[in-house]
Amino acid sequence: MSAKSAISKEIFAPLDERMLGAVQVKRRTKKKIPFLATGGQGEYLTYICLSGRISGPAENRPARFLSYKGKPTKYKEQMTNKKPTQASITKVKQFEGSTSFVRRSQWMLDQLRQVNGIDPNRDSAEFDLLFENAFDQWVASTASEKCTFFQILHHTCQRYLTDKKPEFINCQSKIMGGNSILHSAADSVTSAVQKASQALNERGERLGRAEEKTEDMKNSAQQFAETAHKLAMKHKC
Repeated sequence: MSAKSAISKEIFAPLDERMLGAVQVKRRTKKKIPFLATGGQGEYLTYICLSGRISGPAENRPARFLSYKGKPTKYKEQMTNKKPTQASITKVKQFEGSTSFVRRSQWMLDQLRQVNGIDPNRDSAEFDLLFENAFDQWVASTASEKCTFFQILHHTCQRYLTDKKPEFINCQSKIMGGNSILHSAADSVTSAVQKASQALNERGERLGRAEEKTEDMKNSAQQFAETAHKLAMKHKC
């Protein structure tokens, strides 16, 4: 089971939440630790997770949201059938030597004020998240993982926040349009249809001209036959 599947099962499923997306990160700048803060738990992995909660009485929810006893793939497929009514961003850590995950800071999605992609002109793993009461500078494990997370985050903000939507700055166009691949495919199909239609029109025009020439040749042949027949009859007489 992947780390993200384990986080979804261990951190979010017991609270009737589903994980919409996650990105593994490291801090770009070292966080200042108070002088008296000693006895840390050592090295750890950090994940920034986007999750959604299904509201309403538990007895009215599908049984799949009450417990998790099936396979991860089946659970994931079932969990995506419901639309979340409340979304949040959670910092999750896994400490060295441990197989479990720990929920750390959490913010409601409407507390997110700004998402900074750092560089709109190239693939970059760096990004910043600005909340009402917090600001973090991160580096994702890969630029593609950051891109996927940003697409999901942007789509979720546009879909579930009616106001106070966060500002997305310094982001590539492919991130802002999460379905750019679909648009590209649609454009390709449209272009292919237009080219095919043009080719058919040109072929129709050529066929039309060929039919006209054929008709002219047929008329000429008929006239020649009639003339030849008249000449033959004349010589016969």
